[in-house]
Amino acid sequence: MVVMAVVIVLAVLALVTQAGVYALKRNHPPEGSFIDVKGARLHVVELGPTYDRGLPIVLVHGASSSLLTMRKPLGDKLAKNHRVILIDRPGHGWSTRDNIADSTPAIQARMIDEALGKLGIDRAILVGHSWAGSLMPAMALDYPKRVAAIVMLSPVAYPWPGGVGNFNKIAAVPVIGPLLAYTITLPLGTFLVDSGTRYVFAPQSMPDGYIEATAVRMVLRPRVFLNNAWDLTTLKAEMVKQSPRYPSIRIPVTIIAGDADKTVSTDIHSRPFAAAVPQTRLVVLPNGGHMPQVYATDPIVAEIEAIAAKVQANSSASADDH
Repeated sequence: MVVMAVVIVLAVLALVTQAGVYALKRNHPPEGSFIDVKGARLHVVELGPTYDRGLPIVLVHGASSSLLTMRKPLGDKLAKNHRVILIDRPGHGWSTRDNIADSTPAIQARMIDEALGKLGIDRAILVGHSWAGSLMPAMALDYPKRVAAIVMLSPVAYPWPGGVGNFNKIAAVPVIGPLLAYTITLPLGTFLVDSGTRYVFAPQSMPDGYIEATAVRMVLRPRVFLNNAWDLTTLKAEMVKQSPRYPSIRIPVTIIAGDADKTVSTDIHSRPFAAAVPQTRLVVLPNGGHMPQVYATDPIVAEIEAIAAKVQANSSASADDH
């Protein structure tokens, strides 16, 4: 009798989840085009002048989000003067990935590099937030011809004490994770997403309408939720492997992080990176939380403009030398 009741409850939750997925997709349709790469299909939005003479700027979002979290604050402003490419990371937003275990910065860097090549982008300035902060040095190290400079916002860059939250760890467990993802995650997450997003913004306030405007609930779709959990639970071990390579980065780097970030510690990640990599400019925002692209949009745009000008000047000087 108890087993039957559990089965019925799970079946109802599964139906509720499918209805919720349908509603989310209908309310937040894709805004760009799709590019097929090995192991993934990437959703890409292009803004600004297609044939801008300067270097394109590529914006990459962090965990539990999509390209919309980079478009609203940064992409639209930068597009006034630059060609801007926004990418849903493999398995996030409207992008898909074939293998849930393709969760590492190294693998996702390879996919993004291939997509940029298919867009005809030889060199670009890459900007990554939070989880994608770990992706920026991976791109710089493995695809140096593609990457002219990197900007890291509240980045993860090193292994850290502790884990990534019990629910993500459970979600990455075979059988149990998918069972939760396809039944309880969306109904439960719908009630928790507001408080969770407010926590990420603290000590700043979350802007009114932010969750709807950036389609945050899209991460509650079962496959995306599982992809996100894998990204988070495998990241620490990847940082153990990746971080010793940082001193060999030889391109300009700018890091912007808040000193009150409760999600990704500036002392554990940003300050050590700046000390390890020669051409790094570190900007620490007083009393700043984890979402500087929202509360410090103008200073970040100015920093991106400055690093773009620096790269352009270096390129011109190199051309003159030859």
